[in-house]
Amino acid sequence: MPDKAAAEAIFGQVLASARALGVTDVEAMVSSGGQSLTRFANNAISQNVAEQTTLLSVRPVIEGRTARASTNRLDSASIREVVEQAVALTRLCEPDSELLPLASPEEYPAVHRHFEATARATPQERALVVAEAIRVVEDAAQTAAGIYSTGESTFALHNSAGVSAWYAESMARFSITAMAGDSSGWAKGSACYHGDLDPLALAHAAARKAAQSAAPRELEPGRYTVILEPAAVLDLAGQMFGDFSATAIRDGRSFLNDRIGKKIFGANITIRDDVAHPLQAGAPFDGEGVARQGLTLVENGVVRDITYCRQAAAHAGVAATGHGYPLPNEYGEAPANIVIAGGDATVEQMIAGTGRGILVTRLWYIREVDPYEKIFTGMTRDGTFLVEGGRVTAGLRNFRFNQSLIEMLSNVEALSAPVRASGEEAFDLVTPAMKVANFNFTEVTRF
Repeated sequence: MPDKAAAEAIFGQVLASARALGVTDVEAMVSSGGQSLTRFANNAISQNVAEQTTLLSVRPVIEGRTARASTNRLDSASIREVVEQAVALTRLCEPDSELLPLASPEEYPAVHRHFEATARATPQERALVVAEAIRVVEDAAQTAAGIYSTGESTFALHNSAGVSAWYAESMARFSITAMAGDSSGWAKGSACYHGDLDPLALAHAAARKAAQSAAPRELEPGRYTVILEPAAVLDLAGQMFGDFSATAIRDGRSFLNDRIGKKIFGANITIRDDVAHPLQAGAPFDGEGVARQGLTLVENGVVRDITYCRQAAAHAGVAATGHGYPLPNEYGEAPANIVIAGGDATVEQMIAGTGRGILVTRLWYIREVDPYEKIFTGMTRDGTFLVEGGRVTAGLRNFRFNQSLIEMLSNVEALSAPVRASGEEAFDLVTPAMKVANFNFTEVTRF
């Protein structure tokens, strides 16, 4: 895996190859990653795999034209070849009147997210953790399945205008599903340092949910007060953040068209994009090497900031926010480090204060129904519970929902402290659990 010095040397070869072809403006990205994964099912480890990848991507700028070519081979001949391909593709493109010169150097926020112990975790270390987690589920007379992965990634971005950006990150993920005869429970976590994960706590949580949701009852669909655990909030609320984009607004494909500066959520909803947050991950610069700025996307229910790539910023006459994707692309930009502000309630307190409602562990198979009102459909799974008289009284058959995010985030009655949450339908966020009134369940599912 190339280190910072190796990435700089690769760019030196890219630059020399481009100049030999008469091209002076060129950008190169060197990304690499290594991940090892231990998979388990039926209360036994079933697979251990490891993968390493490295990619060089080259983008010249020639008389208002740009294109990109990539390779996973880093010998000198392959580097020259990919530069030649990128230059040839660029010269075939039509000029783009809005294409900007390459980005200039900037200072980046200081973040430390690479831990050698996580990057170098062994199969034996993961196996010991997995064995303990399986034992928790076995002791509950259930069957465990899931994954435990550890690894690292690096990302270097250089250009001939002087940008020299480098980022390294390690990441660990643990996910477990506990299965009983007619019920299941699930839990998942991620962290840059694997010591911040607690797989045993996640296993206990999954087993407890599977036990509590046994012999599920069927409840009529309708509008209910729901308590959404952080993973459920993430997978639903995470669907909207691609719309906080100047390019999407300009194209007329954002639900924020005509809503910036307006109160569209409840006064208790504040959302930031904060790459420096201690529970966040990701590089402090974007796909062109622009430093990521902290943004207040929503303040007390009012839409405030949106993201701008360099091209969108130039069009609007504002400063770029450092949220652009690598060029060329048709999407522009999006926030990447979402932090939803929380409150001082616990999930237990939310349950205790609910006369009748539904506790939701997890949502899945989420699809958009109405892009402007941000209505989504999807289903609950792996732990859905009836709350009566301030306590969980039964497991429930799963529901399909049809819910507007605007309405949901206007009906939040309580918030927990925010945590780093992981799901399956959206990227990891820092988010609280939420108690929401009038959540719309449309039908009971068949499982």
